[in-house]
Amino acid sequence: MTKKYNNVLLKISGEILAGDSKNTFDNSTSKQIVDDITSVKQSGINLAVVVGGGNIIRGVNHKDFSLAKTSADHMGMLGTIINGVFLKNLLLNNGIKSVVYSSFMIPGITKNFDHEEAKEAMNHGHIVILVGGTGNPYFTTDTTAVLRALELECDVLLKGTKVDGVYDKDPEKYSKAKKFSKLDYNYVINNNLKIMDMTSIIMAEEASLPIIVFSIKKRDELKKVIEKKAEFTIISN
Repeated sequence: MTKKYNNVLLKISGEILAGDSKNTFDNSTSKQIVDDITSVKQSGINLAVVVGGGNIIRGVNHKDFSLAKTSADHMGMLGTIINGVFLKNLLLNNGIKSVVYSSFMIPGITKNFDHEEAKEAMNHGHIVILVGGTGNPYFTTDTTAVLRALELECDVLLKGTKVDGVYDKDPEKYSKAKKFSKLDYNYVINNNLKIMDMTSIIMAEEASLPIIVFSIKKRDELKKVIEKKAEFTIISN
């Protein structure tokens, strides 16, 4: 495998772990993602993973449950920790060392995030799983992903989604939706494309951090994206 990147951050949503099922976790989808992460790790690439919590609760849906936004976001942060521990155990089942770092520590379950310690763990062969969001309400895990990618000096941020890139309209609803192979940050911002929240896009632009949007649901696609042999959309300068 020809390495195109040395340090990679993967962002996956909690909804991805649920797959097409109505359960919190879909076994086949979760196993496929973990197998793909394992394959990349075995190639010698340093990998960190930011995971969302939307399969448990999404802060943006707070009104559906008559919850205060702050409380719903706090619950979402806790949901990401559940997902992080889940991923860690699946990776261990594959013989892959991993460590869960949270923006807030839960003794005995997670470590408190420290960028120098996390970088050292990556360099020593661990998958670094990042949970708890930024530790603050009103910030999404997309923003967390950009923040952690910068702190860990990653070469690229890979956003694993249900579709193989960014389209001008929903490809699941419109058969003639146009796919973009490359976008610049300003186009995403000026057209208010709902790829990631605007805070994360602006942060990425300021740091010239490339973002690749691809389908995590396709087996081995993660490895192919890193090799630049897959279908995806790259957002960069």
